[in-house]
Amino acid sequence: MRVFIYFFIFTSFVCFGQNPFHSTDSEILEIKNLTHKQLIIHPRIIYKDNWHTLPQTLFWKQIITLSPDSCLINVACNRIVLHKVSYHDWMKKTEPQKEFFKDSLKLVHAITAAEKINVTTGKNDFYKIKEVSPNITKGIQLFQKYGVDPWYAQAILLIESPAQLKKSESGAYGAFQLMPSVARNYGLIVNTSVDERESFERSAFGAAQLISRSCIPSVKSILQAHNISYNETDLWFRLLVMHVYHAGATNVRAVINKIQPTQGGQELIKQIWSTTAGSFGNSSQNYSQVALATQLLLHEISTAH
Repeated sequence: MRVFIYFFIFTSFVCFGQNPFHSTDSEILEIKNLTHKQLIIHPRIIYKDNWHTLPQTLFWKQIITLSPDSCLINVACNRIVLHKVSYHDWMKKTEPQKEFFKDSLKLVHAITAAEKINVTTGKNDFYKIKEVSPNITKGIQLFQKYGVDPWYAQAILLIESPAQLKKSESGAYGAFQLMPSVARNYGLIVNTSVDERESFERSAFGAAQLISRSCIPSVKSILQAHNISYNETDLWFRLLVMHVYHAGATNVRAVINKIQPTQGGQELIKQIWSTTAGSFGNSSQNYSQVALATQLLLHEISTAH
C-alpha cells in the first residue's frame, strides 16, 4: 500500500532573463511515496470560483475518462449531457434516424429546435494522464528555471499529445506540440536531419519562450484594447493565454472583438466557449475546457491512495 505525504511548497521561483515569474495563486504539491517524488500544480485555483462545477468542466472529465466505444450526446452551447449511447449503436443509425433521435431529446428536455446537439466519443485512449505524470514534474522544473509560470507547463502537457510523441496533421510535434516555424523562432533546430522538438528539454524551452514572449504579451494587448484589467495569475487570464497558445493571437483577438467585453473573469471565458470568429471554432472553444478537466483529473489520480 502506498503511503503519501502531501505538503504545499510556497516559494519564490528561480528567475531567468528579464521576465521573472512570481507565484501568488499557484501552489506546487509535492507527492512522495517509497519509490519516487512527483510535482504537480494543485488545482485549488479551479475550486476558488467553482470552475469545477461548470457543466463544460464536468463534461470533459467524463469524456477524458470514457472509452471510445461510448458517446455522450450533449448540448453544444453548454455541454450538458442528455444521453449516453454505444458508439457502435450510434453509427448503425442512418442520418435521418440520428436527427430524429436528437430532436426527440430536445423535446424531452425542452430544448429549442435551434440548439445544436453534439455527439462526442470517449477519449481515454488519447488522454493518458497517468502516463504523462512523470513529464509534469520535469515540465514544472524547467518552466521554473526559465522564469515562466509552471502552471502552463502542466496544462499543455496534459492536453497536447500527452505521453505520446506524435506529429499532428498541421506539423506540430514534441511534448509541447510546437510548429516548425515557432520552434525555429525560439532557437530550436528543425530541419531534414535534426528535429530538436523530440527533446523534452528543448521543446519545453521553446514552449516557455512562446508563452512568455508571445502568448502572454498578446493577451495583455487584447485586454488593454478593451480597457480590461487583469492579474496574470488569475485563472481566466491563464486560460486566455492557453487559447492563444492553441489558436493564435489573431483568432483570439477576433473572438474577443466579437464579444466586446467590458470586464474579464469567468463570464468572459464562458462567452468564448460559445462564440466563433475567424478560425476560432469548436476545437478552440474546447481547449480551455479540457485544460480545466485534465488539471482536476491529474490531482485526483496523483493523490489517490
